[in-house]
Amino acid sequence: MPPSTLADLHRQIEQCTACDLGRTRIRVVPGTGSSTAKVFFIGEAPGKKEDATGLPFVGAAGRVLDEMLATINLSRADVFITSVLKCRPPENRDPRPEEIAACLPFLAQQVKIIRPKLIVTLGRFALQLFQPEAIIGACHGRLFTDNDYPILPVYHPAAAIYNRKLREPLARDFAIIRDFI
Repeated sequence: MPPSTLADLHRQIEQCTACDLGRTRIRVVPGTGSSTAKVFFIGEAPGKKEDATGLPFVGAAGRVLDEMLATINLSRADVFITSVLKCRPPENRDPRPEEIAACLPFLAQQVKIIRPKLIVTLGRFALQLFQPEAIIGACHGRLFTDNDYPILPVYHPAAAIYNRKLREPLARDFAIIRDFI
């Protein structure tokens, strides 16, 4: 029987060895935030700082995410933040299909427990879980529905660090979140 609480599910994630990442991680990063969140954010995978702390989005991209949340009067306590992968890929390489497949049941169970009003995909990997051929630059800020959940793709906060021109589109996309909820 699948876990019915986030705490139980996160304990199960901490024990996972379904792929090779379980042997190379320092800490698992199941996610953090409200178990009754209206907004559910999905990123790609933990980075070095996330692996060290066990918390998602704690580096530079996390600061951008926090800034964007503040612009719509939300904080981390109001939302739930997780990633496609729950363990850091070595050298921050792209997630492999078998790693994604190993983590997908956990992600699906998180969504089932929280039952958010809106899922926000941060970047292309999270978007491509729902629309495999989608290109983030072409569909960010456009709502679509998958399994009865509204999905809003937005640029990954790290993209706004490397390309300052993406901060404004990211802010506009976050305004959609505010208007939606």
